[in-house]
Amino acid sequence: MTTSKDSLIVALDMPSVSEAMALIAKLGNEVTFYKVGLELMFAGGLDLAQNLKREGKHVFLDMKLLDIGTTVERAVANITELDLDFLTVHGHDLKTLRAAVNGRGSSRLKLLAVTVLTSLTHDDLKQQGSDVTPAELVVRRARLAHEAGFDGVIASGQEAARIREATSPKFLIVTPGIRLGGSAMDDQERVMTPSHAIAAGANHIVVGRPITQADDPKAAAATFQHHISEARKGHAA
Repeated sequence: MTTSKDSLIVALDMPSVSEAMALIAKLGNEVTFYKVGLELMFAGGLDLAQNLKREGKHVFLDMKLLDIGTTVERAVANITELDLDFLTVHGHDLKTLRAAVNGRGSSRLKLLAVTVLTSLTHDDLKQQGSDVTPAELVVRRARLAHEAGFDGVIASGQEAARIREATSPKFLIVTPGIRLGGSAMDDQERVMTPSHAIAAGANHIVVGRPITQADDPKAAAATFQHHISEARKGHAA
């Protein structure tokens, strides 16, 4: 069972399990949901993910799968055996998305389609051969994911309201690129504050460096939890 505290997902984007475990210890019960991505995956991250599950935490496996349908289907089927919570697949085409759904089968694993990375701008998309804005492409891919039977998408908070309108009330919107007002953007381009992201319709926000590199990570996480809680109160009013 998820709680309101689960709305915050902390990204363990670091090179070693020892660093991740040290951070997790500092965060204690302030954080219940963690993201394990490619950087940590190849340094023992899968074992860490399973240990976190055994400790009662939720785990988001950020694999961003993209390959031929058969490969994606079999990879997802294997990942279901890990009993994790979220898994990402690139939302480029319907065939890949449907293959992932077939691989998921009847497991509880929630599939999230990556729409457009929050580090990409309109100019970046032009370099890739796309003639549409990030917002237009995000909504297009969200519709594909919804049609394919995905549980939700990864998308900037700037597109959350349009995604919600284009899909359904139960469709999950997980939003990275979250920064508090006045914070450094780092390598993110399409950023939003936690309050604005939640108000726009995001179910979860993913936060990395503003928490993981903070002088006091637990206090930083508590600040984000407070912003989320206040935004949810305002949204419900």
